[in-house]
This record gives sequence, C-alpha cells and structure tokens, in this order.
Amino acid sequence: MDLTPQEIVAELDRYIIGQDEAKRAVAIALRNRYRRRRLAPEVREDILPKNILMIGPTGVGKTEIARRLARLAGAPFVKVEATKFTEVGYVGRDVESIIRELVDVAIRMVKEQKMAEVEDRAKALAEERLVELLVPSPAPASRFNPMDIFWGLTQQAPASKPAAEDEERIRKERRRVRELLRLGELEDELVEVAVEKSSNFFWEMPGSGLDDLGASFKEMLGDLLPKKMQKRTMPVREARGVLVQEEATKLLDMDAVMAEAVRLAEESGIVFIDEIDKIAGSDHKGGPDVSREGVQRDILPIIEGCTVITKAGPVRTDYILFIAAGAFHISQPADLIPELQGRFPIRVNLSNLRAEDFARILTEPANSLTKQYAALLGTEGVILDFTEEGVLEIARIAEEVNRATENIGARRLHTILESLLEDVSFAPPTGEKVVIDAQYVRHKLGDLVQDRDLTRYIL
Repeated sequence: MDLTPQEIVAELDRYIIGQDEAKRAVAIALRNRYRRRRLAPEVREDILPKNILMIGPTGVGKTEIARRLARLAGAPFVKVEATKFTEVGYVGRDVESIIRELVDVAIRMVKEQKMAEVEDRAKALAEERLVELLVPSPAPASRFNPMDIFWGLTQQAPASKPAAEDEERIRKERRRVRELLRLGELEDELVEVAVEKSSNFFWEMPGSGLDDLGASFKEMLGDLLPKKMQKRTMPVREARGVLVQEEATKLLDMDAVMAEAVRLAEESGIVFIDEIDKIAGSDHKGGPDVSREGVQRDILPIIEGCTVITKAGPVRTDYILFIAAGAFHISQPADLIPELQGRFPIRVNLSNLRAEDFARILTEPANSLTKQYAALLGTEGVILDFTEEGVLEIARIAEEVNRATENIGARRLHTILESLLEDVSFAPPTGEKVVIDAQYVRHKLGDLVQDRDLTRYIL
C-alpha cells in the first residue's frame, strides 16, 4: 500500500465528513509503515509505530476512521471495548485475547487470498467430483469371508465382476455430463455430498480467559480424532460451491498460511480500543471500579511490546498500531496511568457535529444514508427524492435533538430517518415518487421535536 498521506485522506473523505485532524494523524501513521518497510533491517528494528489517542464524543467518526483505514491498507483489524476486560483475578476477558482475535482475522484474510490463488485448480477438481457423483462407478463386489462356508452362510466365493466392460460406457457418459455441466444444463440435478459435520468438541467459556482454548485443543488433536461426516442432498449449483471450498482447503499449505498470518498481524495489524476513558479513573477508594487501573496495567505490556502465544504461533506486538478512543466527558487523558499515557504520543480531538456536517453526511459519502434508503425502497418501485431543503431540515432537527438530549453524534440521523420514513417503509406506495422536502419533514417530525418527552424516547 503506497498511497501518500494526501491520497489516504482523500479516500477517507469519501466516507467520513470532517475530522481533518484525525484523518491526517492516521494517514501519517499508515504512511510511516510503508516508509519503515523500505529501510535497512538494522534501522527498521528500532522504529516503532506512534499510537494514536482519539478524543471526542460518540458518533463523530472515531471507529469509522480506524475501520476504513484498515480496509484501505488491507490490514487485519479488530475493535475491542476496554470495559470488556478486567485485570487478572477478576471475571472478565483476558487482554491477550485481543491479539488472538487479531491473528484469527489475519488467518481468515490469508486463507481467502491463498484460496483465490488456487481457485481455478479447485474448480477443476470440484468439477471432476461432480461428474463422479452424477455418473458413479459400479459398486464393488462385496468381500468374501471364507469362514462363512463353515457356518453354512454361503457355498462359494462370489465371482468377481469384471469392470473392463463398463469402463468405456462410463467414460463416454462422464464426457457427456461434463459438457452439460459446463453449459449449465444440470444446475438443478440433485447429488449426495459428504460434508464434515460440525460438532462442539469443547464448551467455550466466554470471559474466563479460555476463549480460544477449545478451538486450539481441537486443532492439536485434529489428526487423531475421526472426522464426523454426514451426507447431504443438494442441487448441483449448491454442491459446486461446497466442493470448491473443500478442494481449495486441501490445496492450502496451512503451515505457510499460519506463518503468513503471524507476519501480517505483527507488521500490519491495527487494534482499535474503544471506551478507554471508562477505565481511566483517579478514584482509588475501591468499590465496583477497583480493577480499572489493573486493566490499564494489563493492557500496557501488549501496547509496549510483548509476545503472545496464539494458535498460529508466538506473535510480537511491538509493531502493531494501537488506536484508542474515548469521549472523556468525566475523566481526562491525564487520569490514565503515566506509563499508558506515554504509549499514545499522538492525540487528536474530534469536534462535535453541526447541522452543516449532518447535511453533508446525508448526501456526500459514497454510501450516504439517503442513498441507502432510496436504494432499499427502490427495490419495491418507490422513487425516494430528498430535496436540498429537506436534507437541511433533517440536519437542523438532528443538531437540535442532540443539543436538547444526549449527544450521540451522527447516529441521531438513523433514528430520525427511521421515524421520518416509517409510513413509507411500512406501506410502500409502489410506482410512486415520494418527495422528502422541508414541509414533509416538519409534518412528520414537528410534533416529536417540540415534545421533549417524546423526543427523548423516540428520537
């Protein structure tokens, strides 16, 4: 990924409105990874990523910036909430599970990439298996047990049936079926496919620190335990996908996949830690929040750099990019323990969204909400037309409701649009054009906005 910081920001601008400071920070961090890979190994070893702390209210784009950045870079990405973890000795998730989850994402990414490389071979092998299922070989003669003579069950061994006389007929039939398969003439034919039966070998215990122990234990004993197979009857179009997946998996070198996944997680992984302000407390009087500082101290080694044992092997966390985020309404970044503060040298403030920002969010992004609703209702023949005045009125109401009640940022637009389009979604006027102008918005939402009690519970 060799995009310049300006190009990275331009890509982020397609999906996220405003927050230029945060975009610049993550763009520089991503570009520094590219620069680091071009250095000599002896210099590269000492250059660590500069982790980022995003400070801003909910719904202003913190998570979306990190997620889009990872997608842009093709990097494994996990989002975790700091409140889900507790220090050792308390009931809760172990912080090392963050890295195990990141490795799981990396494994899936590498497998998808490797399976795409062998897709053509897998399709050819799957086609041969389909042909064999549609034109099976003659059943072999039953085995003769000589002891049956003594028990009077049989008088003589059954004569072996020569297969040579059928070979040419089967070959011709399979050639004919192969051609029909390639022409798509047999998509609805039913075949019986043996698939591996999924079973819960180990009862997972969420929150006990044993999140992936069951899966890892099963993998270690995978060659020793017999695989349970079950036969399923399905049409050819469905069986082809199952067989291609199965054949592609057989062609993979899983040792190489695991090694590549570890390298990808170590060099390109991005971890987004949300709600970090909820574990930043200066209250040491005990009570329900007694473990908050303990969580910080447990997270610290992961961010500073340590080795975590995963099912793919040991993973070093030194070069993983960590992005933490929090609203910090009650606490301050200075309430974090000093060691953790030092691991987030880059701090950016994200601003509250205003009416003009809401208007841009509704129209400018490639997947804006107005385009989404127009596409959804368009499937039923409804033409949804948002006028400029209508968009501005929705934006004004979103800003007013956020100011009067809890400020949930751009998420307020979801609740407003759902209430606004409830009647149209419930009974779509097929073939008609629905114009969402300022008058329509005020008619549908005016009473809700004026009634503070209704606003609080509905919008």
